Amino acid sequence: MSVIVVDALSKTYQAPLGGKRVEALKSVSLAVEPGAVFGLLGRNGAGKTTLVKLLLGIAQPTAGSFSLFGAPAGDVRVKSRVGFLPENHRFPPFLSGEDALRYLGRLSGLSDNEAKRRIPEALELVRLSERGKFKVKSYSKGMMQRLGLAQATLHDPDILFLDEPTDGVDPVGRKEIRDILLDLKAQGKTVFLNSHLLGEVEMVTDRVAILENGELVEEGDVKELTDSRGAYRLDAADDALAKLDATVVARFQLERAEPKGWRFHADSIDALNEFVDLLRAARVRVVELSPVRSTLEDVFITKIAAPAPTAPTEDAQ
Repeated sequence: MSVIVVDALSKTYQAPLGGKRVEALKSVSLAVEPGAVFGLLGRNGAGKTTLVKLLLGIAQPTAGSFSLFGAPAGDVRVKSRVGFLPENHRFPPFLSGEDALRYLGRLSGLSDNEAKRRIPEALELVRLSERGKFKVKSYSKGMMQRLGLAQATLHDPDILFLDEPTDGVDPVGRKEIRDILLDLKAQGKTVFLNSHLLGEVEMVTDRVAILENGELVEEGDVKELTDSRGAYRLDAADDALAKLDATVVARFQLERAEPKGWRFHADSIDALNEFVDLLRAARVRVVELSPVRSTLEDVFITKIAAPAPTAPTEDAQ
């Protein structure tokens, strides 16, 4: 059973002072499977924050429905199973990391004994065990993000909603956070990741959904979305175009690829092996042959090629 099911979910905001109504979400439907890292992508104002707010019960939908763990929207029984890391979160700077987690643990309903047990585990998970007694004001941006992840996992939730968890973090910090997300996945947690850092998303997610102007324009498996559908790159020690027959060149769409090498298409494994046999027969010395894949950024740019929306968005609400 899917952990999250969204069915034709829509949200319309009324702008202040009788301004134009804004459709932040337009009949969005998607599903997230248990134990997956799911990425929600979109440029600023696409509707990402609105969708997360609806799923967390912070805002109410205008139309449509959704469920978490099979329970309808608003069911308080599922809230203890949800962890949340908001964007631009803050902790009292005069508290230590441990004290901040202890305070937030009480707010989430943890007993003193549970907090005493869980805080060291959460700090260890996010690689902050040695900094737990330091004041929050001494933490770097990356450490603040990791402390935020610690509070999101403190009550051992089954699903985590993470809003821009690596935004503003240096490369070392981003790598640490990626490792934490993979650790959470290995524990069987479901991670719903909202981010615009596409390279980071591509490295950790199983599936993604792309929102544009409030609409779902793509959803799918990352590997399938970045598959270039039979495109391959050939690096050879000889001029493949000169040595192969023109009919072979045309059939496999062989062409020069910059800055060096060649690019061709093979629609199946049999066709690929046939092309390799033809290369051998023509005495083309193959150095390397590899499939060509698009990046998630390539897919994203293709899907949002239309001009950016100019209307107010949920980020301004």
